Amino acid sequence: MSSKNNISDKIKIALQYIMPKHAISRLVGKLAAAKMGWLTTKLINMFIKAYGINMGEAKLKKASDFNTFNNFFTRELAEGARTIDDDNNAICYPVDGAISQQGDIVDGQLIQAKGFNYSLTSLLGGDAATAAPFQGGKFSCIYLAPKDYHRIHMPMAATLREMIYIPGELFSVNPLTAANVPDLFARNERVVAIFDTQFGELAMVLVGATIVASIETTWAGTITPPAGKDIFRWQYPKEGVDAITFEKGDEMGRFKLGSTVVSTFAPKMLSEFAVNAGSGTVTRLGELYASLDTTEK
Repeated sequence: MSSKNNISDKIKIALQYIMPKHAISRLVGKLAAAKMGWLTTKLINMFIKAYGINMGEAKLKKASDFNTFNNFFTRELAEGARTIDDDNNAICYPVDGAISQQGDIVDGQLIQAKGFNYSLTSLLGGDAATAAPFQGGKFSCIYLAPKDYHRIHMPMAATLREMIYIPGELFSVNPLTAANVPDLFARNERVVAIFDTQFGELAMVLVGATIVASIETTWAGTITPPAGKDIFRWQYPKEGVDAITFEKGDEMGRFKLGSTVVSTFAPKMLSEFAVNAGSGTVTRLGELYASLDTTEK
């Protein structure tokens, strides 16, 4: 990297520390939710062109089909655009994106980038009991770029047990920031969903970021905004008519503007990831993510 580029990157990172990230994000969120007619259509067309978005795989094809930018950004895929891996011994990618880091959770730490680790307990809200089932397990972090499909789906069949809202910063989560801001995913605002599965416990962490106007789940709607100052927890029944269950490939949430999903898996739940040295690997919803460990426990 040239010294000029290095200085530019340092300025970008420094600005993130001082800019009013929440205020900017909420303002962008209001604009993205506004019905502005021809202006909305123009902005969507500019975005499609700037990021090379393939509208051929969307259910609605034209910018004019969307009355708000948010509706465009969380656009539904056309039927058949993605195929869910139906192997019972496999879990599938939950999102379109690119793998940031993945591997083993060692001594309660996850890899963020070269030279940076962060705490599993902090990621999941600071409660050691919440993190305990995942200690010694595996994790995977997938970054969603602006061009990607922004609905999040279940990688395997599961029953929702708990949801946790954790307040925090709204740093960008792009590769540059991940390589330069310590504890990025454990300091940004986020929503944690913890599930029980046939093979062990699964946590999916939906991480907020600069100009991410909203994080939603299919069972509770919009979780943020508004941003809170306290951690909130919601418990759900494991069985009965009120239990919230998912099949592999079911939608579980969405981002309004891009961000990151960190998944953590209980020990001995996975035998291997589909891509072991996965940093930068493109992911597609429904394709093979990892193989389950089906050996006798």
